[in-house]
Amino acid sequence: VAARTSSFSFKDQNLAIPEIARLLNVAHVLEGSVRKAGNEVRITAQLIRADDGYHVWSETWDRMLDDIFAIQDEIASDVAEQLKVTLLGAAPRVEETDPEAYALYLQARQLGRQFTAESVEQSNALYERALEIDPDYASAWAGLANNYSGRAASGLLPIDEGFELAREAANKALAIDPEHAPAYATLSGIARAYDNDLAAAARHLERALALAPTNPGILRRAALLAGGLGRLDEAIALYEYAVARDPVSSGGHVWLGLFYMLAGRLDESIASYRTALTLSPGSIGAHYVMGVALLLKDEPEAALAAFAEEADEGYRLIGLVMAYHALGQTAESDAVLAELIEKNEGVAAYNIAYVLAYRGEADRAFEWLDKAVQYHDPGLSEIAVDVLFANIHDDPRWLPFLESIGKSPEQLAAIEFEVTLPQ
Repeated sequence: VAARTSSFSFKDQNLAIPEIARLLNVAHVLEGSVRKAGNEVRITAQLIRADDGYHVWSETWDRMLDDIFAIQDEIASDVAEQLKVTLLGAAPRVEETDPEAYALYLQARQLGRQFTAESVEQSNALYERALEIDPDYASAWAGLANNYSGRAASGLLPIDEGFELAREAANKALAIDPEHAPAYATLSGIARAYDNDLAAAARHLERALALAPTNPGILRRAALLAGGLGRLDEAIALYEYAVARDPVSSGGHVWLGLFYMLAGRLDESIASYRTALTLSPGSIGAHYVMGVALLLKDEPEAALAAFAEEADEGYRLIGLVMAYHALGQTAESDAVLAELIEKNEGVAAYNIAYVLAYRGEADRAFEWLDKAVQYHDPGLSEIAVDVLFANIHDDPRWLPFLESIGKSPEQLAAIEFEVTLPQ
C-alpha cells in the first residue's frame, strides 16, 4: 500500500487515475470522498482498476460525527476486509485525540515533510497548537521531535538547542505511548548524529522497526544509520525500498540521491535530486547535493549554477566555495569561505572542514574537524563515507582522528545492526 505521504500528494490535483497509478507504481487505486452537512458525514470509497478504470468495489457510509475515530476504524476495517488484506495480529487502531488536534497534526506532518525552512516553521506552529488542545497527543510530540531534529541537523537551529528539544519531545511521546515507533526512530537519530553513540542508535532503531517494520520514515532512518556505518549498499537498498513505497515524497528522493552520490553513482544522484526538486522546489540542501555530484563529475560550471539556486544560505555558501575553487577563482572562493565562517561557524564546522579538505588545505581541515567535535556537529555521523574528505584520506592524521570519534572501519564494523527488508 502506498504511503500516506505519496497518496496525499494528489489532493486537489486533477490527475486521471491511470496517471496516479503510474506515479505510485500500483495496479489499483482506492479513492474516496467526504461530504459534511452539520454533524453528518457521507463517506464514499471505491477501488478502481487502473488499466481500464473498472470499479472493482464501492461503498458509502452515512454517519454522525460524534466519534470520528470510531468511524475511521470502522471504515478501515471494512475496506481491509473488501481488499482481503492479511494482517499479522489485530488490525491497527486509530490513536484517539480531539478532532481539531488531529486535523492540525495532519497538516503539520504534511508541511514538515516538505522540508523547506518556511514549511518546517509552519509545521512546528501547528504541532504546538495541536498540543495546546491535547497535551497527551503522542504523535504530535513525536512529529515535533522529528522537526527539531531535522532543523538542528540542517543548521536551522543551534545544534545543542535543537537536539535537546528533539530529545525532550520524543521522550514525552514515549511517556504517553511506550510503543510509539516514530519516537524511537527520532531518538535513534539523536544518538547517531548528536550523542555519537552508534550502539544506542542501533538499539532505538531496532525497537522502532520491531514496532513498525514497513514505515518508510523509519526505514529511511535505518538507511541513514547503515550509511553512517559505511554500509552503502545496504543503505541504498533501504532507500530504494522506501522510495518505491512512498514515491512522491521528496524526502526519500533527497536521501536516496545523497547515498547514490556517496557511492559514486552520480547520474542517479542527480536524477534523484531533480525528482525531489520537482516534488518540493524549496527542499533544503537538494540543489546543494546535486551541485556536489556535478563537481564530482568534473562539471564545475553546472555545479556553480546548482549551488546558486540553493534556498538555504549556509548550503549555498558551502557549495560556492568549492565551485569557485574548482573553477580556479581563488579570490572568490576565499571571500565566500570567509563569509561562511563568519556566519555559520557554530552550525557548519564539519562542512567547513570538508570544504578545506576539498581545497587541499589539510592542516586547516583537521583544525575544523576538531571544532566539529567540540560543537557536536551532526555531520560527523557521515564522515566514514563522505567523499569530500578524499584529499586527506592518506594523511597520517586521518585514521587516528576517525578512531578518536569511534568511526574507524574496525569500530564501525563492530556495531551490530541488521535490517531485513519487509516483503
